[in-house]
Amino acid sequence: MLRLATPADVPTLAALKLACFRETFLEGFGIPYPPADLAQFETDSYGEARVATEIADETHATWVCADARGDLLAYAHCGPSKLPHPEVTNRSGELYQLYVRGSAQGMGLGRRLLSTSLDWLAAEYPGPQWLGVWSGNDRAQAVYAAQGFRKVGDYHFMVGAHRDAEFIFRRD
Repeated sequence: MLRLATPADVPTLAALKLACFRETFLEGFGIPYPPADLAQFETDSYGEARVATEIADETHATWVCADARGDLLAYAHCGPSKLPHPEVTNRSGELYQLYVRGSAQGMGLGRRLLSTSLDWLAAEYPGPQWLGVWSGNDRAQAVYAAQGFRKVGDYHFMVGAHRDAEFIFRRD
């Protein structure tokens, strides 16, 4: 089931976000983040207070996919673009995150979340759609390219003091 996240989801969504980050970047790509940087980033980015703020923000939208038992398997989060690109304006929307647990991949959840996110962005933020993607994530880049996104820039995504090389993608 795909639905908008609610305040009741905060604890489980925070846990899902953290688990997806770890599955993707630590286990999947093996990025050796310095422990202190990683700990601070995880608290700042995936703590319950942060997730509650995101859900309460009317300029953002977060969707979750749950299984029949109600366990969260995937999520997407969108809002106003904060990417460092000269063509980003206050009317630009961004797909911040879209993650599916490894155990739930291949079920079509990512496609459904992406479609829902892009439709919402088109309605809420007319104009180009934006996203950032890790430079080493070829699979995600291919998915976004298939949806009409193209690379238009580079930036560094900070995990504490560690700098991840990221690509800025845009879809007109």
